[in-house]
Amino acid sequence: MTGAERPILESYLAHHRATLLRICAGLTGEQLAARPVPPSTLSLLGLVRHLAKVERIWLRQRVAGQDVPPLHGGPGNNTDFDLVDPARAEHEVQALCEEWHLGDEAVATVPLDHEFDFRGDPMSLRMVYVHLIGEYARHNGHADLLRQVLDGVTGR
Repeated sequence: MTGAERPILESYLAHHRATLLRICAGLTGEQLAARPVPPSTLSLLGLVRHLAKVERIWLRQRVAGQDVPPLHGGPGNNTDFDLVDPARAEHEVQALCEEWHLGDEAVATVPLDHEFDFRGDPMSLRMVYVHLIGEYARHNGHADLLRQVLDGVTGR
């Protein structure tokens, strides 16, 4: 709850990452791919795919400037949510965890004050951490609701 800024940001992001995995734990591929809250098309698997894409965009492509291909169509493309395959659920969760590792590794030595151009404005790694924490917090709320509708489990 106190200390240096970077470990706090990294730890809070790690907490939200782990929360998503806890929410998804124990479900089948079919359950992860289900869209149980019509008319919403959200699924847990879509959220897993989306957050893998978001991690790649922000940490590896934008902050670290890595020349890696876009994931699930890249920014503004909804294939992360739309093209969910229950048979690939385990692979998609593993891909998300791998993206966490690669993203963390890509920015490990980048200072929080490092800036890059984001749509004509400077943006820092610090702000990217804040953005990712907000993104996970928002989507973990969605995920918790989806899980509750699927099997009644809450509070993961």
